[in-house]
Amino acid sequence: MSNLSITNLTKKFGRTMAISKLSLEVKSGKITVLLGPTGAGKTTTLRCVAGLEKPNEGEIKIDGILINDLPPKERDVAFVFQNFSLYPRYTVFENITSPLRIRGFSREEIDKKVKETARLLHIEQLLDRKPIFISGGEMQRVAIARSLVRDSRIFLLDEPLTNLDAKIREEMRTELKRLQTESGATFFYATPDQAEALSMADWVAVIKNGHLMQEGTPAEIYHQPRNLFVADLVGSPSMNFIPAILEGTNLNVGPGCFVLPLTKEIAQTALGKLSSAQIYLGVRPEDILISREQKEGFYPGEVEIIEPLGLLQIVRLRLDGYFLRVRSEEKARFTVGEQIFFNFKENKLHIFDRQTEERIW
Repeated sequence: MSNLSITNLTKKFGRTMAISKLSLEVKSGKITVLLGPTGAGKTTTLRCVAGLEKPNEGEIKIDGILINDLPPKERDVAFVFQNFSLYPRYTVFENITSPLRIRGFSREEIDKKVKETARLLHIEQLLDRKPIFISGGEMQRVAIARSLVRDSRIFLLDEPLTNLDAKIREEMRTELKRLQTESGATFFYATPDQAEALSMADWVAVIKNGHLMQEGTPAEIYHQPRNLFVADLVGSPSMNFIPAILEGTNLNVGPGCFVLPLTKEIAQTALGKLSSAQIYLGVRPEDILISREQKEGFYPGEVEIIEPLGLLQIVRLRLDGYFLRVRSEEKARFTVGEQIFFNFKENKLHIFDRQTEERIW
């Protein structure tokens, strides 16, 4: 498989800046996920790599070779689109073989490649059927097989699971990860779904409005978000944010909700990096402790909403105009309107500069 290198990639559509000086390395034999909301520039980036869009600036290289001026057919990349389309008159076998027939492979080579790819995707029993007789998830596997059968240097996947229902999407995440591991293929995968990114990726690149916001391993993106945008995008439920003011070694949260003492290390670090005393306190739902009994260091809150999620539940606490989402065990029963008490796990707080939105702790 191959490495993909993107350097200062810029693409405009009229006056609209779709991608701005994006630089990124997609490593050989790994899954690199481009994560961002709708309109972030994910599809445009993949289309530039595929040769379907011409960049205004920047370089795109595969294995060190500049491919900016190569036509799509000479780039040797495969593209799996969000809206997969199959030839309705063809069988699954014939749909998968279409790129091989165009390239002039022999019948024996085609038969071998199709059966090997179908076996990897567990669709060998579907080869004689037409698309109308298979499910949506199976159709997506066929579309993926049609791209994988080519043995391309890079596989571009543009939100391939978006149109599937939740159960099939979860199954396909596992299948794609298994497939990539077994084949050793290089995947460049675009998605707005943070769960897909965290569960599938070896490396995650988060973009917003065509700008790279942060890149790293899934664990780094989740536990050490660089800014407010990344912290809010990643996680389900997302991180809680409450405005606060730094007052010496204390945080006046709300302000006026409660006063949170900080360690000397956190306070000194924050003071050295902050542009002002105004910050956002960030904490993930799983990093909040709750109790029915008043304990030292715990603060009061009122149960506003309870969301059961099987073994877990999300409890939303009201705090004088603000709220906190807390992840709790399902067996810990609470009632709406009940007063309970909360505190934060040690070393699990995040502090963001309210002006720059950068994480400073």
